[in-house]
Amino acid sequence: MAIEIGKIKESLPTPPPPKEQKVKPEEVALKKERELLEEERIYHKGVVTVKDIISPAAFEVRPRSLLLSGVYVRTIFIITYPRHIGLGWSASLINLNKTFDVAMFFYPLKANIILKQLQKKVGVLEAQIFGSAEKGAPRDPLAETALRDIEALRDAITQGIEHFFQFAFYVTIYAKSEEELDRFSSEVEAIFGSKLIYTKAGFYQAEQGFNSTVPLGNDELVINYNMNTSPIAASFPFISSDLTSDNGILFGINRHNNSLILFDRFSLQNANSVVFATSGAGKSYAIKLEILRSLMMGTDVIVIDPEMEYKHLSDAVGGTYINVSLASEAKVNPFDLPRAVGEGTKVDDIIRSAVITLKGLLRIMIGTPIGEEGKLGFTPEEDSILDRALIETYAKKDITADLTTLADIEPPIMQDFQDVLEGMEGAEAIVARLKKYTDGTFAGLLNSPTTVEMKNQLVVFSVRDLEDELRPVGIYTIVNYIWNVTRSERKKRILVIDEAWWLMTNEDSAKFIFALVKRARKYWLGVTTITQDVNDFLRSPYGQAIVTNSALQLLLKQSPSAVELIQKTFNLTDGEKYLLLESGVGEGIFFAGQKHAAIKVVASYTEDQLVTTSPQQLIEIERAKKEFDEAEKKLEETKEDGSRRLQPAQSGAEEFDIEKESKEVL
Repeated sequence: MAIEIGKIKESLPTPPPPKEQKVKPEEVALKKERELLEEERIYHKGVVTVKDIISPAAFEVRPRSLLLSGVYVRTIFIITYPRHIGLGWSASLINLNKTFDVAMFFYPLKANIILKQLQKKVGVLEAQIFGSAEKGAPRDPLAETALRDIEALRDAITQGIEHFFQFAFYVTIYAKSEEELDRFSSEVEAIFGSKLIYTKAGFYQAEQGFNSTVPLGNDELVINYNMNTSPIAASFPFISSDLTSDNGILFGINRHNNSLILFDRFSLQNANSVVFATSGAGKSYAIKLEILRSLMMGTDVIVIDPEMEYKHLSDAVGGTYINVSLASEAKVNPFDLPRAVGEGTKVDDIIRSAVITLKGLLRIMIGTPIGEEGKLGFTPEEDSILDRALIETYAKKDITADLTTLADIEPPIMQDFQDVLEGMEGAEAIVARLKKYTDGTFAGLLNSPTTVEMKNQLVVFSVRDLEDELRPVGIYTIVNYIWNVTRSERKKRILVIDEAWWLMTNEDSAKFIFALVKRARKYWLGVTTITQDVNDFLRSPYGQAIVTNSALQLLLKQSPSAVELIQKTFNLTDGEKYLLLESGVGEGIFFAGQKHAAIKVVASYTEDQLVTTSPQQLIEIERAKKEFDEAEKKLEETKEDGSRRLQPAQSGAEEFDIEKESKEVL
């Protein structure tokens, strides 16, 4: 009998409809949160993150190196150390002017485990030493030394003085080519090898080495060396060409490690400095920055400005700017004497010192060529006459050795000196040459009492308007005046002599500057000599002596003709010599005592506006000042016009009579 399936289905009872499952509110919230998180994940896929920016574009793993976006990378690790290692042994590596990363990993070990191992080692060594002694063999210095070291280490660990670690030291270097990478690797291995530290480069471990020096704290190489606390402390690479002190001013940035060069010149054995550079290398810029920052620290600064470069700075800080010329009202009397010079100094000594200084000035002014070398000077007869005349000139103003103080004296002038000479036999030729400075063309410079004062924190003497023939005379006189003021009152001061080679052209002025540099320390004075004519300055015996007596030295870009002499004078390496030849503006080498480092002089925007020597910038600053002054003037005129318009209305209001006006209205 056939069975119809369709009828069977119809005959079956219909199943009940499925019940709706109740969804808990927590599950609904969780589902919505998952959807929201998924949407956020999709959104963040299209957002650029820091990881995307710093990650390399390509990463190729090679047996001996990595190729990271066109940069070759190699990791070098240390496998063994010598018995003794000096403090800061990694400083020579850190001071390399190249790009590299250093990673150090420390794994502390329990003291009881180390002591147990050391005890076993002691037993082995003692058995070896006793066995050799019983056999009559010569002693083994290596075994005895190792035994002493282990015993000392056991004592230190037991007392808690030392701890024990497994220490890993990795260096990852970078280069633009494989040849450069090999050279850099050899240089690093040579640095370590010179200290008996042996290294190797990872083979088929380049990726693990790179990952170990990335700042994630993952040691994927795990190449360790057992070491106690003291040598590990010596491994810290925090020693470099550092010229940073707790006080002082900012001179620039250390190009070796980008640290700041902060230094106080008065903390050295003397506060003198020399600055050598070619024209346009930034020497005046650097010194102006030092002046500006020294003023902030309360130091008085005196400048001899040969080209009127310091006027803008002087005006900005409220300094005193003195223009010394034949026609100016600013006069300096070369016969001035220092006032209070401290206890134990006799007036007779002061007068004799002044006479010697004046004779040096007179040699520059009216001296004649003497001898085969043709140096300016006087014959013995003339020298004797000048000596007597100078003493009588002071005596003419009642300035003699009998005085107890020089507080209320009136010093003589050049005319008084000439009057004394005219009354002496054999002085006719001297008087004839001297008249040029009393009655002739140069009469306006030295034949007058001193009219300038140094009561400001910044005082600038400009000698730009002096003729070239008078510049050595003018600078000599100004420096002598400054020296007298310095000796009269001990105070922290800096004297800046720009273009000091002018004074090196004459022996007497060079000798005077050298004596000033030697004695400045006793009066809390730091002398800064700046010159671009390096050859003339250093070939002078007094120039060499000035450099020797200057604890602070700044060498900026040098010319090829002068760099050999610079290298010989300052004992520079060939690398430092080429650094000076290739330096940019404001870059060079900074010496402070026994330390030196490559420097880059930097300034803030405001400082740059005050100290710049660029003609283009100076013109723009002058234009901006004129525009500002014109705008200020227009604003004042507008205010005055407004006040005039208001004046009649105000006077009318005062005359308004209420009673009179009200009667008229009624």
